[in-house]
Amino acid sequence: MKEQGKIWMNGKLVPFKDAKIHVLTHALHYSTAVFEGIRCYNTPKGSVIFRLREHIDRFFKSATMYSMKIPYSKQEISNAIIKTVQASGLKECYIRPIAYYGYGVLGLTPTPNKIDVAIACWDWKTGESAAGKVRGARCKVSSWLRIDSRSQPMRAKAASNYANAALARVEALRDGYDEAIMLNYLGKISEGSAENIFIVNNDEISTPPQSAGILEGITRDSVIKIARSEGITVFERD
Repeated sequence: MKEQGKIWMNGKLVPFKDAKIHVLTHALHYSTAVFEGIRCYNTPKGSVIFRLREHIDRFFKSATMYSMKIPYSKQEISNAIIKTVQASGLKECYIRPIAYYGYGVLGLTPTPNKIDVAIACWDWKTGESAAGKVRGARCKVSSWLRIDSRSQPMRAKAASNYANAALARVEALRDGYDEAIMLNYLGKISEGSAENIFIVNNDEISTPPQSAGILEGITRDSVIKIARSEGITVFERD
């Protein structure tokens, strides 16, 4: 990763290399963190952050599901994201705001610890793989099931949920595939390790419903809205 610009930490922009946390930070041990993955695109009208308001809304909803009270308003976080992108000097980038239980008391109960917030951005054009962007992706059905929402809130974009996804991704790569397709406990398609799934059949599009244990993707919502505005039938179904 190329270190560029600065990282916003608890209200201050600090040099990229100095954005550090204590090794006994609660979130590092118990995955008590929520985050967002946001894109900033270079357009003819300048840099544009994709659906920032919706990402911020989900960020705060995820925090609420984990009993986290983010010590900043939505507007303050939005302003901090814009400031961080500007400080990076990047026209196009990936943005990662994260809120987490910090250093203080190390035990299973996170709430005695304060909530820390950080925002970073970097150049990440294709994500982890070009597969599916420049050619068709080879996928396998993972042996790992998507965690049931009755076990933990899968509608939250939380660090703990991605341990499950990482297992599926590593298995797929180890077996010579590009990506994993995860099933829920009913054996129905849920999502990929880090993306929602759509099936195109003739002039219709199908995608798993929220009840399948998916993350309510903002890009997913955009695809559905654009398709329907173009007169394409979209089914949300198992």
